[in-house]
Amino acid sequence: MRYMNWMKIQSRQENAIYLALWGLLFAAPVLSMYIRTVNNSMLVFNWPEILMIWKMFAVYLVIFLIHNFLLAPMLIYGRKRALYTTMIVAIFACFITYQCTHRPKMRRFGPPPMERRIDRGDGPRSHNPYGDHRPPRDFKMPEHVPAVFIGQHDIVAVVILVLMFGMNIGIKLFFKNRNDQKKLEALQKKNLEQQLEYLKYQINPHFFMNTLNNIHALVDIDPEKAKDTILELSKMMRFILYEGDKSGVPLTREFDFIRHYVTLMQLRYTDKVDIRTDLPDEAPDKTVPPLMLISFIENAFKHGISYQHQSFVHIKVEVIDDHLHFTCRNSKAEIPNQEKGGVGLTNVKQRLHLLYDNNYTLKIQNQPDSYNVELTIPLT
Repeated sequence: MRYMNWMKIQSRQENAIYLALWGLLFAAPVLSMYIRTVNNSMLVFNWPEILMIWKMFAVYLVIFLIHNFLLAPMLIYGRKRALYTTMIVAIFACFITYQCTHRPKMRRFGPPPMERRIDRGDGPRSHNPYGDHRPPRDFKMPEHVPAVFIGQHDIVAVVILVLMFGMNIGIKLFFKNRNDQKKLEALQKKNLEQQLEYLKYQINPHFFMNTLNNIHALVDIDPEKAKDTILELSKMMRFILYEGDKSGVPLTREFDFIRHYVTLMQLRYTDKVDIRTDLPDEAPDKTVPPLMLISFIENAFKHGISYQHQSFVHIKVEVIDDHLHFTCRNSKAEIPNQEKGGVGLTNVKQRLHLLYDNNYTLKIQNQPDSYNVELTIPLT
């Protein structure tokens, strides 16, 4: 619906440009005549001359309307080049024929009639415009000289028509490119929203299942801790359901979500796993795309934890100069977890590119014994 409204606005803007251009063109003769009459008191406002110019403009206007609403869309949107070329040739043929059949009559060459008297007798010799070489007595001066089929005036008219068509196509291509860009942005936004929805429901379901199993074991061992854990899990689920579909969430809520996630993950592992989180206690009034950082953290727990050997997951977030700096380091298990989870590194990179274009930095170091991720994104 929003894209359709944008298309209507674009169409109105395009038509407004045409209306303004043609309005200026039809107003130009009136303004010129007014300036001439103001500067020369001997001249009067000559409406017949203006109407004659308007009649000539009207021919161009009719051709423009046909080209704008019928032919140009055929070429730009329908891509019917052969049909468009055929129609354009037909229009040029009709236009040239019209120009030649409605061309003003040319004045005859030679002197005016009163000066074209020929000496016939002995009387006083009248002025002979032909000098001493008199034409025969039966010679008749032609009233009109035949004109060539296409004259200079016709060539200028055809050039104007070509420029008018070019201007029309240029404006339509400009607005088409704007529409295509807007459509692409809408598709990208829709794709981003779908990816975000996918991410919202892809926080590993096994994580919730294992957490619930741990909570079930805590009910008999430490009922109070089990209650606190259930509360934290509830907060996480509330965040995913109600905040995950927004374009941006406050930093404090994103940080709280990470804390809840890490706390619940600690229930699954023994003291052999060194889990550290360094998150700011206070954050500026900025927003960040929801569930962006959690993808890296989830992969760190999923693929870097070993139950037999010492493992670690170190998470650090800093806010410096309106930029968020995220670092996540984890050990690498001897037998990597083959289970798929999250949206994957490829999807995360796509989301970052859609959101920030090239205005972010992502460094990933896959070392023999550790996996390091460094991400810097601007805050809004």
